[in-house]
Amino acid sequence: MLRIHFTAEDLARTRVAATLGAAAETYYSLEMLCRPSLPLPFQRWRSSVAGRLSKDARPLTALLPVRGPGLDLLALAGDSPDIGHAVEALLRASPTLMRREVGTVTVDPAHMSWARAVADGDNDARRLLAAGLVSCHQATVAPYWAAARTRLDAVRAQYARTFLDGGVDALLASLSPQLMRWRPPVLEVRYPRPVEVHLGGQGLILVPTLFSWHRSSLLHDPYDDTVVPRLTVPAVTDPANGTALWHPGGVTADEALGALLGHTRAAALRATADGCSTTELAARLGVSPPAASQHAKALRDARLITTSRRGGSVLHTTTALGRELLDGAQQRGPAAAH
Repeated sequence: MLRIHFTAEDLARTRVAATLGAAAETYYSLEMLCRPSLPLPFQRWRSSVAGRLSKDARPLTALLPVRGPGLDLLALAGDSPDIGHAVEALLRASPTLMRREVGTVTVDPAHMSWARAVADGDNDARRLLAAGLVSCHQATVAPYWAAARTRLDAVRAQYARTFLDGGVDALLASLSPQLMRWRPPVLEVRYPRPVEVHLGGQGLILVPTLFSWHRSSLLHDPYDDTVVPRLTVPAVTDPANGTALWHPGGVTADEALGALLGHTRAAALRATADGCSTTELAARLGVSPPAASQHAKALRDARLITTSRRGGSVLHTTTALGRELLDGAQQRGPAAAH
C-alpha cells in the first residue's frame, strides 16, 4: 500500500497535468505489450501493433526491467506530448541523471553491457537510445496519439469539473475507486510494497496515463526536493473507453463521422461526450474560443449537443441523438472496403 500524506498546503498545491509525455507513455506501452495477460481494453491494440516493432526499437526494449521499477523517461525526456521535443530533452539529459536512472533498472543479463554503456554516458549509446525511443513511439503510440490525447483531455476536464463542484477533497475522493481511497489527510493507493510519503508542502501532480490498467506509479526525485511528485492515474477505466482508442486499419469511426459532419465538428462532438466548456473545447480542437463557439452552435442547431450555463461559463454536452450518432460510428469501427 502506498500512503500519501497531505497537509493543508499540499492540498492547495495539488493540480492535474495534461499528460505524462510521449516518451513516458511509449515506455509504458512497451511494459503493457510485454504483460503475459493483457487487459481486455488493450487486446485490440496489441493485435494491431504485434510485429510492428523493428530491430531499431531494441536499444529501448533492452532497458525493460526483468523485475522492479523500470526506466523513468519522464525524468530523462520530460513531459512534452511531442516525441521530437522528448528526444531533444533525452539527448540533453545530464550524465549524472542518466547514470542514476539507467543504473537503477534491473535488465536482462544479456543487455547488461548495453545498459552500462548508456549509464556511463557513451554518446553513441545515447543516440541509439533516442532512435530506439522514436522507433517504439512510431510503432506503439503514434498511430493512436491523437485519440489518446482526446481521452486524456477528457479525463483532465472531468477532474477540473469535480474540483470546481467539490474542491480538492472531492477530486481526491473521485480518483480510480478500484485503485485509490481518500481518507483525509491520506490518499491510499494499491501498491506492490508498503510506502509512506509525506509531501511536505510541495503538493502533488495527478497525471492521467494511457497505458496503465488498475495500476498507479508515484514518480518523484529523491535527490531533488524542488521536483513535485507525480501520481499516475489510469485514464482507461473500462473496456468501452479503452477499445474506442484503437483503430488498426481501414476507415475508422472517426473518419466515417468526419465524412458526415466534417472532421472538426466530428471532433467537437466527441469532445463534448464527457461535457466541456467552450474554452476546453477550443483547447481540444486547437482553435480559438470564437471558432469553438461556432462549432458548438452548429452542433446545437442540429440537436446533437445541448448547452447550459454553470456560473460564468457554459457546459456543452451531447444529447441522446448525439450519443446515438457517436455510438453508431463506434460500433461500425473500421469499415470494410467495398
